[in-house]
Amino acid sequence: MTQAEMAALTHHGGRIDAAKAVFPNAAQPWLDLSTGINPSPWSPPDGLTVDAGPLPDPTGIARLEARAAAHFGVAAKRVAAVPGSEMALRLLPILGIAQPIVAFRPSYGTHGAVASAWIDGAGLDRWQGQAAALLLANPNNPDGAHHAPERLAELAAAQGRADGWLILDEAFADAMPGPGFGGGGRVIVLRSFGKFFGLAGIRLGFVIAAPDVLSRLRALLGDWPVSSHAIAWGSAAYADGAWITATRIALAERAAALDEVLARHGLIARGACPLFRMIETPDAPAIFARLAAAGILVRPFSDAPERLRFGVPAAPGDLARLDRALRHG
Repeated sequence: MTQAEMAALTHHGGRIDAAKAVFPNAAQPWLDLSTGINPSPWSPPDGLTVDAGPLPDPTGIARLEARAAAHFGVAAKRVAAVPGSEMALRLLPILGIAQPIVAFRPSYGTHGAVASAWIDGAGLDRWQGQAAALLLANPNNPDGAHHAPERLAELAAAQGRADGWLILDEAFADAMPGPGFGGGGRVIVLRSFGKFFGLAGIRLGFVIAAPDVLSRLRALLGDWPVSSHAIAWGSAAYADGAWITATRIALAERAAALDEVLARHGLIARGACPLFRMIETPDAPAIFARLAAAGILVRPFSDAPERLRFGVPAAPGDLARLDRALRHG
């Protein structure tokens, strides 16, 4: 692959269009395992209609935020809807938080886009607080590392003592057991709707923060921050407790099955998030090309060529296809 072709496949997952161009003779249809988006999405109930004619109703936005807040286990006044959690990430530098933004890595590419300083695992272990904004994902992407609430509380307290901030990106937290981190006065939590519910195209996310931070955020986004479609589907999905419970169980079972397949081929899966797994091997570039030739797209990383991230397949047939491609490539 050329450098430009590789960049298209490493910047974000989900680039089946780019994969088709690079591997025109790949087996069809393509199986996209390059994202951490739930491949078995939530479906709206019969009778749920969306009137896209008028502007979104402010009371509908408030209802959506209240239902999301109940799901997150926080007060509704601490939650604001945004058009995707990535938008909130990009707005962080102008929300009045301490600078610089210090991002943990490896993590999302967008974290690198908004940060001006970085730390690794050893740096986080030694962290004593800083008059800055510490940004980390929980669970992390791409390695799926998960910090316990007690550790997050320690980091939040250290940041508070130093007049700094803790920014937690919990985009994948819905797939994990238990509530996310509720935060505090100098903590901002970002949540994603699309990943767990499998509806990334809805472009819906949330910011959990103190009311004064949310006031600045609302002023930036205006009176209609999200669409009528996002309001209707998001409100119904967060109220669907039975689907949420069943999906968490199903994702854990599928992740365990993926781990077994990878292990059969000498690939050790890493990560606690049941929406994706990461492997590290010197053979990663060859495995990526072998799978792509078989019409299976996984996520490579330009800055870490030894890594591959596998989304969790939805169907047993998809898992069997991956198994065959790894065995006969």
